[in-house]
Amino acid sequence: MQNTSWWQNTTIYQVYPRSFYDSNSDGIGDLKGLIQKLDYLQELGVETIWCSPFFSSPQQDFGYDISDYYSISSEYGNLSDVESLIREIHAREMKIIFDLVLNHSSIQHPWFLESSSSTTNDKADWYIWTKKPNNWRSMTGGSAWQYCEARGEYYLASFLDFQADLNYRNPALKHAIFSMVRYWLEKGVDGFRLDIFNVIFKDKELRSNPSSWQVFPSEDNPFGFFQKPIYNLNQEETVALAKELRQLCNEFGDKLLLGEVIGSVPTIRRFLGDIENDGLGLVFNFEMLRFKFKASYFRKLLQETESNFPKPYTPVYVFSNHDRRRSATRLKGKQDKMKLLLSFQLCVRGVPCLYYGEELGMEDLSLPYSSALDPIPHKNKWLKRWMTECFDETINRDDLRTPMQWSSEKNAGFSAAENTWLPVHPNYETYNVARSAKQEDSLLNLCKNLLALRKKYKALTYGNVQVLNHSYPEHLLLFERSFEGERILVALNFSAKKLTKLGFSGEQIFPLHETSLNELDPYALLILKLS
Repeated sequence: MQNTSWWQNTTIYQVYPRSFYDSNSDGIGDLKGLIQKLDYLQELGVETIWCSPFFSSPQQDFGYDISDYYSISSEYGNLSDVESLIREIHAREMKIIFDLVLNHSSIQHPWFLESSSSTTNDKADWYIWTKKPNNWRSMTGGSAWQYCEARGEYYLASFLDFQADLNYRNPALKHAIFSMVRYWLEKGVDGFRLDIFNVIFKDKELRSNPSSWQVFPSEDNPFGFFQKPIYNLNQEETVALAKELRQLCNEFGDKLLLGEVIGSVPTIRRFLGDIENDGLGLVFNFEMLRFKFKASYFRKLLQETESNFPKPYTPVYVFSNHDRRRSATRLKGKQDKMKLLLSFQLCVRGVPCLYYGEELGMEDLSLPYSSALDPIPHKNKWLKRWMTECFDETINRDDLRTPMQWSSEKNAGFSAAENTWLPVHPNYETYNVARSAKQEDSLLNLCKNLLALRKKYKALTYGNVQVLNHSYPEHLLLFERSFEGERILVALNFSAKKLTKLGFSGEQIFPLHETSLNELDPYALLILKLS
């Protein structure tokens, strides 16, 4: 325990600031609004706040298209608000990590405006340009190359056409990015979540990708469309960049680097570096975002995760985020199943990452593609039926970014404005913070209680985990956490039926009221302290 970093044992809560709390009644969440809700987050028990981008941006991709890494978009506040946010979070003995988009900038960034003006300017090579595009595709469909008339060449855009990929092979660009990272570290930020990190470096010769039979994107191949992304994904130079960023962060103490690294587990493991954690500290495993609600699935997930991320590596457990469907939507709003999923997430070894409102069971709101604010639906209208029917996904990310549901008041207590930037989910009168706080058996209170247990029992924070199979029913997931002689048994019933004749023994520490140790109700959790 003495040799671990704080981020190996933390709990992360992702705030999408545009949707969290509106302090000035303009219908858009802001930094002052987040500051006003820090007491709520502290009482909830989360320890690290991941704040989605608030830097200056045309907001075509709502902050993931940055036009100035040093200034703040006016709808969110100003630099003073950011400094106050860092200060107020630290005053509560919590941490804050910023969301950094290092792969690309907005085409309205001054760097790009200069780079695109000619082939001979000082920043001509700060982005990736070519006269003859190869076959690379964008992650949102279509060619990754966009023509620029002013320069007479094509620039690379691995995500959306207004997000131009930066060229890290240019030393001046790389120095500018590292200077920016150092600037925010000097301001006191505790680390960064790094957007699509493993896309950053591309093949120096811009070779075309080989053909593949894969038609649609997947977790291992986010580009898809009949090609293997071996030249525009997971380059060795990006792995080296992770280690360079780690060295930079180390100058400022113990800082978190949390990578969005898209791919198979062996792929994402590379970005953690060697056993000394000399690369990124944590990486997401997005395969679990499309979980299956079965004990067998979570048993296998836990066993494979332990095998793939043994100590000192630390896995991250995430089931929702700002790009993919909310976990409650996948579970069709079933609160009992949501409780079991949350119980698994908060009791296994690793860093749980909660998306705002997940502690309430907030669901996606199905919004029209035709009026979407998200640019992706307008680019890929033909994908709607296929994504929904075959993969239970949506390409309209508006659905999962609706305002936080604080109360039963107007606009769910999110804003006093007449209209909010996205509509509030109509179920807000049932699922909101004020109402859930008063319900002893709510998902919110379960979250609070389990986060408190993690802090009370070192085995739940630092302990090893062992899956117990034995001869228990197949719908029962049973595992033990242990640390320095403290042993905790966690039992999860993934069945709609009561499980009996279990014969458990030990001191019951959850739920707080006594239950029979010989049976487990449908979708119930039981935590015991073993002698």
